[in-house]
Amino acid sequence: MKRFLIIGATSAIAIATARLWLKQNKQSEFFLVARNEEKLTQTKMDLETRGAPKVITYTMDVNNMAQHEIMLEQCVNSLKQIDIVLIAHGTLPDQQLCEQNVDVTLKEFETNGLSVIVLLIVLANLMKQQHFGQIAVISSVAADRGRPSNYLYGAAKAAVTTFCEGLRARLYKHQVGLTIIKPGFVDTPMTQGLPLPKLMVVRPEKIANYIVKGVKANKSVIYAPWFWFFIMYIIRHIPQWLFKRMKL
Repeated sequence: MKRFLIIGATSAIAIATARLWLKQNKQSEFFLVARNEEKLTQTKMDLETRGAPKVITYTMDVNNMAQHEIMLEQCVNSLKQIDIVLIAHGTLPDQQLCEQNVDVTLKEFETNGLSVIVLLIVLANLMKQQHFGQIAVISSVAADRGRPSNYLYGAAKAAVTTFCEGLRARLYKHQVGLTIIKPGFVDTPMTQGLPLPKLMVVRPEKIANYIVKGVKANKSVIYAPWFWFFIMYIIRHIPQWLFKRMKL
């Protein structure tokens, strides 16, 4: 039996990953967290229809950080222990709007960066006491270099990535693993309408496969799909004098 805590459980990637975990182990139990109660109920019903013996939902806005510890306490009371955590919440900010509106900038950075870090702080202390478990955090390839088209989003994800690198080393001593997932372009409601290169856009199910395999292998970092490692390697090494003249 595996017990899963999924935050941002109504996202396309989270749903696909939960389905795959359940497919591999029909005794999987889930504690699902998201802010949209209606979608959360639909996700619960979907997993139950697929055979999940226990699915518990918890409605929470991750930006209400005072609720994080309360949510985790409820999760432990319900599942008794947490084997795997998936942090999958986030938004895709309008970069131009962020450049014009400080309030929007702060809100988006809070959602994509600060809320994840605060959640990881309280979660890490819980997992440290367990002395086992695995945490998977969805970051982004955007974290690898600040590009003009999405540098607010990239900055938030970079903060999460750097925080996770230090946290991974801390938790390693307590037999707790931490995997950072860096997806590229994914076909989700969040990316609908964006002018993305079709050949590089993948389905959430493909990202889910990377997550499940990577967590099982206790990978430190996963680029999903794999070719993004090479793309971002090139982008990271473009000289600054040239990079600032490019439209990326």
